[in-house]
Amino acid sequence: MTKMRTMMVGAVLAAVLVLGVRSERAVGQGNEATHKIVRYKDLKWTPIIKGCDIAQVSGDMDAQDQPFVLRVRCVDGAKIPAHWHPTDENVTVLRGVFLVGMGDTFDEAKLQTMNVGNFLTMPKETRHFALSRGETIVQVHGAGPFKVNWVNPSEVEPPATAKQ
Repeated sequence: MTKMRTMMVGAVLAAVLVLGVRSERAVGQGNEATHKIVRYKDLKWTPIIKGCDIAQVSGDMDAQDQPFVLRVRCVDGAKIPAHWHPTDENVTVLRGVFLVGMGDTFDEAKLQTMNVGNFLTMPKETRHFALSRGETIVQVHGAGPFKVNWVNPSEVEPPATAKQ
């Protein structure tokens, strides 16, 4: 009986030891990932249309089904012509006033005002357009790829070229 009890205690201790080591490894692996702070001054802005620039904040906006965060910065009065995205789009206004309308053509009468802190979710393939009041920055997040399909490409004004 004593021998049986000793074997049981030994087996339990071995199991606890093995599970403890596995648990410690899992905790150690979880600690390898760390947070990342992205400072506004470190964003790399790229012109996309006249008056608007884009900067990738996190993730890869071109990767299929992968999360991304980007920002769009527009000068006062910048118009974003009607367009759509093949994936859902989530927008939060960080600065300025962002006016958004639904439809295949830009129509100021359809614009709805979004102030700082307002959030919009747009289902994939929904045709929409926008206008900025004041310098405006919106943050967009979703799952990639993030693509802009212009309803009427001839309405898109290219960004101004850099002066030499």
